[in-house]
Amino acid sequence: MIVYEPNKNWFRDIGNLAKSWTMQKILRGVLLIGVVATAICIIMYRYGFMPHLHSGIFSLLGIVLSIVLVFRTNTAYDRWWEGRKQWGSLVNNTRTLATLLHACLPATDKENRFYFARHISNFAIALKEHLRKGVKMDELVHLQAEEIESLNRKQHKPNYIALLIYNKIRVVYGAGALTDADLINIKPQCEALIDILGACERIKKTPIPFSYSVYIKIFISLYGLILPFGLFSDFGFYAIPLTMFIFFAMLGIELMAEEIEDPFGLDCNDLPTGDIALTIKKNVFEILEQEVVKEPAAVEIYTKVF
Repeated sequence: MIVYEPNKNWFRDIGNLAKSWTMQKILRGVLLIGVVATAICIIMYRYGFMPHLHSGIFSLLGIVLSIVLVFRTNTAYDRWWEGRKQWGSLVNNTRTLATLLHACLPATDKENRFYFARHISNFAIALKEHLRKGVKMDELVHLQAEEIESLNRKQHKPNYIALLIYNKIRVVYGAGALTDADLINIKPQCEALIDILGACERIKKTPIPFSYSVYIKIFISLYGLILPFGLFSDFGFYAIPLTMFIFFAMLGIELMAEEIEDPFGLDCNDLPTGDIALTIKKNVFEILEQEVVKEPAAVEIYTKVF
């Protein structure tokens, strides 16, 4: 994710667009359409091939394409914002769960406090990689040998970590360290972990329908290809930069929407789930008054713009 200060420096922010992977893809697409437009204009100029396309056609197609792109952008941003809300809820619920456990467990019960601190933290760390390409075991903190062996056998590691948390709560409750009222208060926070996990998986595994995505790409490509035919008679070779500029606008909207519709990856505008998971770990260990002995491996690299 690109981290920047809003409304701080207009031109510096624009200059840092070159660091965006999406912007690089847009520029490559614009250069390609520029080459095609140049070839079309040269052929029309040399051979006198001048198709008369009324400007109203492009206005009508532009309106239709704009409506489609607005819907596409809104849908993608809804997914991005929904993902951010779910991770915000994860921060709140893990803090609440840690606070309840801190209030209920005896101050001398260091073993159980440490157990809950590390597994609540590991749930968040495992979740952010589960939503990418799979959990990285070396990032999880303070795992015991038998836990590593059990996790390696599990396909769904965040779900198993949530199970470990709830099983430990039942054991502590059975030992008398938690009352019935404590268990009633803690149970919704454990259920919230699974709810957030399911909501994030829904976003991850339900992209925009394939036919819809392909249709938009075909529409934009054809629109860019026919633009030189309609602009050359009025603008001559100026039709080339005009075509590139219009295609830049259309293609940019589509590719930005494509980037943020899966907000859990490592693209420049995806959510900083690694930072959020690290914040959860620090908060939980602090609330339960436990010391972090080991830091996980580097989560991800962010581009900072100041």
